Amino acid sequence: MPGPLQGIRVIEIAGIGPGPFAAMMLADMGADVLRIDRAGNVKDEIPTGPSSDLLARGRRSVGIDLKHPEGVEAVLRLVEQADVLQEGFRPGVMERLGLGPDVALARNPRLVYGRMTGWGQEGPLSQAAGHDINYIAQSGALGMIGRKGEPPLPPLNLVGDFGGGGMYLIFGIVCALLERERSGQGQVVDAAMVDGAASLTTMFYMFQNMGVWNPERGTNVLDTGAHFYEVYETSDGEYVSIGSIEPQFYRELLEKTGLADADLPHQMDRTNWEPLKDRLRAIFKSKTRDQWCEIMEGSDVCFAPVLSPAEAVKHPANTARDVFVEIEGIHQPGPAPRYSRTKAEIQRPPPHTGEHTDVALADWGFSGEELGKLRESGAIK
Repeated sequence: MPGPLQGIRVIEIAGIGPGPFAAMMLADMGADVLRIDRAGNVKDEIPTGPSSDLLARGRRSVGIDLKHPEGVEAVLRLVEQADVLQEGFRPGVMERLGLGPDVALARNPRLVYGRMTGWGQEGPLSQAAGHDINYIAQSGALGMIGRKGEPPLPPLNLVGDFGGGGMYLIFGIVCALLERERSGQGQVVDAAMVDGAASLTTMFYMFQNMGVWNPERGTNVLDTGAHFYEVYETSDGEYVSIGSIEPQFYRELLEKTGLADADLPHQMDRTNWEPLKDRLRAIFKSKTRDQWCEIMEGSDVCFAPVLSPAEAVKHPANTARDVFVEIEGIHQPGPAPRYSRTKAEIQRPPPHTGEHTDVALADWGFSGEELGKLRESGAIK
């Protein structure tokens, strides 16, 4: 069976980071995603072999000049046939190009118009530049991440760009597609990374309201404050992760570290968390990471080795589930989530910019004569 989004046609206005990630996810789920790249970036000769841009996988690329009136009209013609249009420019850019929601929805009232920004389509910061680190800072997420007495530690760009941005855009698009089945109408999805990052922190705002979350970072159960939810160095300079929160899991941690019979304070006595960390640091430093894997992996300690990307690809549990796949000799994370009937899969390797201009536009209804005129005018390449 094809993926669950098979039959959904998506136009992606190429961007960076969370936008391509969202389009990748839609393509992994079976959607036919047509990526609109800048004609000026198309090389005279398309390189052989797949592109190294994994976030572009699964779709075809066409080169269109969005500042050329015939290029804009070509995109609007595609819009008439599409289910989704996705873009990630600052507010107002698509409108100035003549491709804003009002124009697009007038051409196709059933269109779901997905918009990705950092600060949202409106508000005092809507026109300001920003990146993941800024969005998660303002949402309150970054201030909670880090060790006691140390500055906040940005968790790569996972929380703002991909979690708060790309995943919320996908969720919004799919929800709008479902609603369209009832109403018959499309609509605009305004996905802002600051909104999504804030939404991801809901549980921690709940903890604060309950009075069980200390505002000082690095002093709570989930932020490396606790000795039973921490990363420990091993004798070979590697690391292991421990997440023994529940009492039964904590008991198993004590058993496997030789502390089961020790006279220890209560697990949740915060005043003793740091001394207990010192004891566990010494214990974990006494063996290699692989030795600890032999002792703890697969147990209820809630344990996993800290792996590099190269190591993660080869881990037996990951290979057993095909967490990573190999396409054209390149290892990469496979599609997620999984389905019992409609299998998600990578449709094709990443394209080079403009690699499919002719064949893709022909599939969307452009004749050879029309393509020739568009190329001659410079609207496509």
